[in-house]
Amino acid sequence: MKNLHLDLKTLFIHSKIIKSNYLLLALGFFVCIIATPEISFGEVFIPSHEYVSYFDSNGIYTVVGNVKNNLEYAIIPTITVSVENNSQIFSKTIQHVPLAPGTEIPFKIKFFEKLDNPILLPADLFFERTLQQELPIAILYDETLITYDDGHLTGRIQNNGDVTIYNPKVFAVIHGYEKVLDIGQNMELIEKIEPGEIVNFSMYPDPSITDDVYYYSCFGTMDTTVVPVTAKKSGGDFDFRYDSPGIWYHNPVFDDTDTKMSIIGYNSFPLEGYANFEFSPISGEEKFDVKLDGEPIKFIQSMNEMGAWHVAFTVDPLAQGTWEISGFENGLPPDVPKVPIWIKQSGDWWSTNQITNSEFLEGIQFLIEKQIIEIPLEMSSETQWSIPTWAKTPVGWWYEEKITDDEFLNIIENLLKREIIIV
Repeated sequence: MKNLHLDLKTLFIHSKIIKSNYLLLALGFFVCIIATPEISFGEVFIPSHEYVSYFDSNGIYTVVGNVKNNLEYAIIPTITVSVENNSQIFSKTIQHVPLAPGTEIPFKIKFFEKLDNPILLPADLFFERTLQQELPIAILYDETLITYDDGHLTGRIQNNGDVTIYNPKVFAVIHGYEKVLDIGQNMELIEKIEPGEIVNFSMYPDPSITDDVYYYSCFGTMDTTVVPVTAKKSGGDFDFRYDSPGIWYHNPVFDDTDTKMSIIGYNSFPLEGYANFEFSPISGEEKFDVKLDGEPIKFIQSMNEMGAWHVAFTVDPLAQGTWEISGFENGLPPDVPKVPIWIKQSGDWWSTNQITNSEFLEGIQFLIEKQIIEIPLEMSSETQWSIPTWAKTPVGWWYEEKITDDEFLNIIENLLKREIIIV
């Protein structure tokens, strides 16, 4: 089974004027260590000096922060940020990506309402326990990690794990001389990073604070899109998300046919960027089309390994306008199955002898890596993979819906624990 991944490349700008040195990097690490929590929930907290707000270069009120997890287990944090403006309270909530123990994850929230006298209120922070290992992506703290006179930063990351990581992202806290200014994210799309591979990245502050940037600190990595959006569709909520560093979208609206969505967006950077929208399928047969202010633009449509649609396109420097994405089916997406559709299709092919054992076991390995199957198991080398022929019978039942996803997962989990199946 081949995975479908995007093939977008964005502008990567280098500067020759070096602004900072290792002293500033060391200072950044020190700030991370001594941070005093203001917003806390036990050992999960947002340091007070890393919870700030500002008006961006487009006049949009922006709140940034950094969630730290000092627990011994992974969590999914939910952050609610509230602002008081002329006696009115405006609130926005995000459920962030899983956060491994001993790690941190920045967040940025935009308030597109017209706020003329905003007062940032303490954030509400809650979390739920989950299973998540730390991403094996390391920042290389060497001479290539440089902050430049124009405020941007370049550096490198390395995959220290033994599996390919898709769509990794790098985040950092951006400091001025005496205070936190912003949260930065790598600007270019990193499609994947192989085990042992080293990849360049760059990040830029909002243009409104470029001249005040002093150093970057508290670097973190993740591999999940993090900006959730909800639009009204067919009498209900249509939830989706996007990945578009430095480019923000808001006010999504479906037309009367429920097949075309318009959404306002802007790129505040004088750099080419990208947008990658993820939509749950309704029929799985959708054929999308994208326009900007009525003019067609080039895009890539693909489906990821979890069965979700991706619609991706480049965004010109300083571009602003209304993007229209058409081709949606009527209605709302059905409940997302626990097991991705492609694994179920792979099971049918394996049970009918159309693919090899190893091809089907790739799907089982995926379920383990994504913790859909939870077993304390170390991956063996591919040459050691094995699965008995008689297991084709329950796999066939599953494809024919004679047993449920949960029953299938219980069978496979049991066979893995008994080492009848080896992955």
